[in-house]
Order: sequence, then structure tokens, then C-alpha cells
Amino acid sequence: YFLLKSLSFLDFCYSSTVVPQTLVNFLAKRKVISYRGCVAQLFFYAGFATSECYLLAAMAYDRYAAICKPLLYPVIVSPEVCASLIVGSYSAGFLNSLIHTSCIFSLKFCGAHVVTHFFCDGPPILSLSCVDTSLCEILLFIFAGFNLLSCTLTILVSYLLILITILRMNSVQGRVKAFSTCATHLTAVCLFYGTTLFM
Repeated sequence: YFLLKSLSFLDFCYSSTVVPQTLVNFLAKRKVISYRGCVAQLFFYAGFATSECYLLAAMAYDRYAAICKPLLYPVIVSPEVCASLIVGSYSAGFLNSLIHTSCIFSLKFCGAHVVTHFFCDGPPILSLSCVDTSLCEILLFIFAGFNLLSCTLTILVSYLLILITILRMNSVQGRVKAFSTCATHLTAVCLFYGTTLFM
């Protein structure tokens, strides 16, 4: 349950970085966010989003260990390993966020500072820059691509191994129990990546 608690906390933080300012903007006639507020919003939004990506991958590994190696599960996913997975998820998430935010806000901005988006996200802010952003865009693409690819591959490989293990089970009841064990995590993965596709 430690990973689920961490996922719940991340979801709460992830939402809390964007929703308050968005609600203020819906109610106010003049929609304004300060420069520092925009930096903070982008930093925490990117940090929590990337951390959640890595945490979902860690949870897929946890499901793999529980179903494919049930007798070794307490050793493979000990409390220390679980804590390391969570710390690693947060570290990777906020390292990515630091690179993302510092790259974007090291650019020079001039002219109108109107973000045509409901929160401070990377691409709308990059469009406000009056200097060449191609190097920054390439750097962000590489880091985002690496994060997305590594997390997605971890999840896919874990579930491929889980599926192979489930199909080898003789008991129908065992198969149903194994599938139900994975159902909540698969739902969380689909919701996270599904909404990410539309952003």
C-alpha cells in the first residue's frame, strides 16, 4: 500500500499545482499569473507529472514481482526497495523538472507576455520567447522522450511477463485473481497516459 499512498499523494500534488490558479482565472475578469508563479507552477507540474510516470513504472515492477515471483516478493520488493523506488521516482521527476524549467526560463522574453493556455506549460511559454528556442526544444524533447520511453517500456515489459505467467497458470481462479490484482494499476496507467495524450 506504500506505493498506492505515494501515488495518491502525487495525484493530489499534481492537481494542486494547476487547479487553484485555473479556478482563480475562471472567476477573475483579468487572468494574470506572476513570472515567479509561472516558474513555480511549471516546475512543480513537470516534477509531479514525471514522478508519477516513474512511480507507475515502479508499480508495474511491483505487480510483476507479486505475480511472477510470489515466493520472492517480500525480498524483491522489501520496504527498503519500495522506499528506494519512491525516492528514485521523485528524484527523476524533479531532476527532469529542474532541467525543463531552467531551460525554458533561461530564454529571453520580450513583447506581449500572454500565455494562450490555461496554465504555465512548456510549449506555450516557449512560443513567447523572442530568441531561437530550437536548442531548448531539442533538449526538452530528448528528456521527455527518454522519460516517456523508459517508463512505458518498463510498464509494457512488466505486463508482458505478467501476461505470460498468467497464461501458464492452470487454475482459472488463479488467473482471475492475478488479473484482478493488475486491474487497478492498469486503470491508473490508462487514465494517466490517456489524459497525457490530450494535453
